[in-house]
Amino acid sequence: MRGQIDAFTYNALPARIVMGSGKRKEVAAEGARLGCTRPLIVTTPEQASLGDDVARQFDAGSAAVFACAAMHTPWDVTQRALDAAQSVRADCVVAIGGGSSIGLSKAIALRTRLPQIVLPTTYAGSEVTPIIGETRDGQKHTQRTLEVLPEVVIYDVEFTLSLPVALSIASGLNAIAHAVEALYASDANPVTSLTAEEGIAALRESLPLVAQSPQSVEARRLAQYGAWLCGICLGAVGMGLHHKICHVLGGTFDLPHAQTHAILIPHVVAYNAHAAPHAMARIARALNAPHAWTGLYNLAAELDAPRSLEALGMPESGIDRAVELIMQNTYSNPRTPDVHTLGQMLLKAWKGMPPEPME
Repeated sequence: MRGQIDAFTYNALPARIVMGSGKRKEVAAEGARLGCTRPLIVTTPEQASLGDDVARQFDAGSAAVFACAAMHTPWDVTQRALDAAQSVRADCVVAIGGGSSIGLSKAIALRTRLPQIVLPTTYAGSEVTPIIGETRDGQKHTQRTLEVLPEVVIYDVEFTLSLPVALSIASGLNAIAHAVEALYASDANPVTSLTAEEGIAALRESLPLVAQSPQSVEARRLAQYGAWLCGICLGAVGMGLHHKICHVLGGTFDLPHAQTHAILIPHVVAYNAHAAPHAMARIARALNAPHAWTGLYNLAAELDAPRSLEALGMPESGIDRAVELIMQNTYSNPRTPDVHTLGQMLLKAWKGMPPEPME
C-alpha cells in the first residue's frame, strides 16, 4: 500500500524525442516535419566536422555551419551567430554538442523564434529544458522560458562514443545533479521524483561501465537514457542552491560547467541533508549508498572525477565574492542559505574535502 499522495502540479513539456543508433541521419527528415529546409548548424570548433556531416543531408548550399559555440554562452558569440542566421536566411537551428552548442542554439531561438533540432553528444540534459544561461559582463544570467525549449531532440548513442572518458564522467555527474535537486525542489511531484530516482540509478550503473569500456554501446546507451531522464527533471521543476552556485562560479571564474557541478553536488546535498530527509533517502537508494552525500562523493572518487574547485583554477580568495553573488536573487532551496555556512561549504569544496551535513 502506497502512502498518501499530496496535492501537486505537474506540467509536461512539449518535445519530440528520437532515440536510437544512427538516428543522426534523420535530421533533414525531422526538419521537413517542421517545414524547415535551411538550417543554421551550430557546434563548437572541435565538433565542426559533425556539423559538416549533418549539413550534407540538406540540399547543396541550403545549410550553413557556425562552429564557434563557447562555454557559458557568451553574448559576443551569440551576436555573431545571430548575424550568421540572418545572412543565410535560416529557418531553423540544428545544435550538435553539449551545453555550449545547445546554449547557443537556445540563445538564437530566444531572439528569432526559430525552431530547434538538437543532437546531444554529452550528458548535459539541457536539450530537454526551457532554461537558458547567458554570460555578459562577467556574470551569468539564467531564465526559464518555453521559447528556448527545442522542438526535436535526437539521441544517437554513436555520437557519444568519442566523448572522452573524463568529460563523460563529469557530464554524467552533472546530469545526476539535475535529478538530485529535482527531488527536493519546492515544486517536486511524484512524476519527476520517480524520473529523478531512475535517472540517478541509471547513471550510477552506467558511468563506471563507460569508464571501463568507453566504446561500449550498451553502457553509453544507458548513460544517455539516464541523462535524458535527469534533464527532464531539470526542465519540469525549479532549480535550487546547487545550480545557483554553479552559475555564479561558472560565470564569474570561467570554471568548466560539468566539472563544477560534479565537484559541488555532494557538498550541497550535505548542506541540505537535515532539511530534506526524504529526498536524501531516495538519492541514497538510487546510488545504493548509506548516505546521499557520501554516495555522490564516493562515486566521483571511484570515477577519478575532479573533487576540488582549486583543481579547476578557482582562487581561494574568490570564495567571499562567490558567496556575495550567491546570496543575490537566491533560488528556492530546502535550507535558507546564509553567508557563514555557505563560505564553510565552499571552502570544503575548494579543498576537495569529504562533505558532511552542516548544522
